[in-house]
Amino acid sequence: MSAFIDRIDEMASLENEYARDSASFVVIYGRRRVGKTTLINHFCENKKAIYFLATEENESENRNAFKELVAETFDNSLLASATLDSWTPIFKIIADESRGERIVLVMDEFQNLGKANKAFPSVMQKIWDEILSKSNVMLILCGSLINMMTSQVLNYDSPLYGRRTAQIKLKQIDFSYYHEFDETLSLEEQIEQYAVTGGVPKYIELFDKKKDIYKSIKENILSTSSFLYAEPEFLLQKEVSEIGSYFSILKAIAAGNHKLSKIATALGVSQSNLTNYLKTLIDLDIIEREVPVTEENPEKSKMGLYRIKDNFIAFWFKFVYPNRSMLESGHPEYVEDKIKNNFIDNHVSYIYEDVCRGDIWKLLSEGITFNRAGRWWSKDVEIDIVAYDSTGADIVFGECKYSKNKKGLSVLNDLQEKAKTVNWNKDNRKEYYVLYSKSGFTDELVEYATEHINVYLKQL
Repeated sequence: MSAFIDRIDEMASLENEYARDSASFVVIYGRRRVGKTTLINHFCENKKAIYFLATEENESENRNAFKELVAETFDNSLLASATLDSWTPIFKIIADESRGERIVLVMDEFQNLGKANKAFPSVMQKIWDEILSKSNVMLILCGSLINMMTSQVLNYDSPLYGRRTAQIKLKQIDFSYYHEFDETLSLEEQIEQYAVTGGVPKYIELFDKKKDIYKSIKENILSTSSFLYAEPEFLLQKEVSEIGSYFSILKAIAAGNHKLSKIATALGVSQSNLTNYLKTLIDLDIIEREVPVTEENPEKSKMGLYRIKDNFIAFWFKFVYPNRSMLESGHPEYVEDKIKNNFIDNHVSYIYEDVCRGDIWKLLSEGITFNRAGRWWSKDVEIDIVAYDSTGADIVFGECKYSKNKKGLSVLNDLQEKAKTVNWNKDNRKEYYVLYSKSGFTDELVEYATEHINVYLKQL
C-alpha cells in the first residue's frame, strides 16, 4: 500500500464534517490521479462507511449495484431480494441505520450517474432534502470530471446548489512534501522528478526509486505502451469536446507563446475565439493566467501571460506531443536525445523557479513581512521572485539559478539593478534580496551576504 502523504488541511476539513451533530454533505472533486479516492479511503478508516463507485453503465445497473452493496453492508435480505425502480428505499435504509451510529456514505465518480440520467441531480436533491439531511449520515459526492461535477453539483443552476456543507477541490501535492515519497532521492533528483510528475501521486509512484530520470521518462512516457504515453488524451477527452483545439492551444503555449496575441497568431485564429477554450483550461487546473505580482487589478491587466501549471502536461506538450510521429514509427532515440539536450535548460529550470517561489514563504520566519509573492515582469525586465507586504514597506527580490556553476556577486548586482525598475512603494520601502542556486555560491558572495543582513543565500 502506498504511503499517505500531506492532505493535512483536507483531512481536518473532513474530520470537522464528521464531527457535526447533524447530517453533512461534502463535495470532493479534482483531476484524475490526484488522490481523491486515497484521501477518502484514508478518512474512512475505522469509521462505519459505505463506498459506492458509480460506473458508466445505465442508471438501473448502478441502482441495482448500490442496492446490493447496501443490503450486504447491513445484512438486509429483504432489500437484497427486492426489485426497485427508485433509489429512495435504499437511502431510507441507510438513514434508518444511521440512528445507531454515524455513517459515511461515499458516492465516487458521481458524475456518471448524471451522465446516465440528466435528472439524477434532482433525484439526489429530493433524497437529501427529505431523507439524508434529517439523518446521521455524512454524504460525500466525489468526481474526477471537473466540468460535470461543477455543473451537476456546484453551479447555481444545479438542483443540489446550496445543499453542501463543505467542498474540497483536491490539488496536486506541494513540492515541500515530495521527499516523503522517496527519502533516498537527493534534492536535485526530487526537483527533476517533480518537473515531470508534478504533485500527482500516481505519477510519482511510477517514478519511485528510479533515480535515472531519463530512464524513467523512457519507460513511463516515451514507450507507446506505457501508462503515461497518452495520459493527456485521457485527461481531456471526457472533459471537453474538440480535443484537437485544446491540444493545439497547449502545444502553442508549451512552445513559448504565452501572450494571448501570440497564441492566436501561432494558431492562425482571432483572440476572441480563444477566450472560452482558455477559461476551460484554467477551470481544469491545467493552465493559469499570470500577471506581475504587483498588479492591483489582475483581471484588467494587459500584462497577462498564459502558462501551463501542470508539470506533466507541460513536459508532455514540450517533448512528446510534437514528436509522436517519431515515437509511433519506432524511433524513440531521436526524442530521447532531444529531451537530454533540452530537459534542464528548457524545462527543469522553470519548474525550479516555482519550487523557489514556494520556498520564499520561509523568509517570514526571518522577520520579513509580506503577503504576496510571485513573478514580476515589464516589457524588458523579468524578476523570478517579488514578494511584498501590500500594507507595509517590506519587499523581497529573488533570483533562481539551476545550473552547475556557483553563483557570484554579479548575479546579485544584476538583481539589484532589475529591482530598480519595480515602482512599487519606491520612496518608502525596505528591500531584501534572496538568491537561490542549485550549486551554491562563491566565497566572495558568501562573504558579502554575511556583511549585509538584507541578503539571503539559499542552496536548493
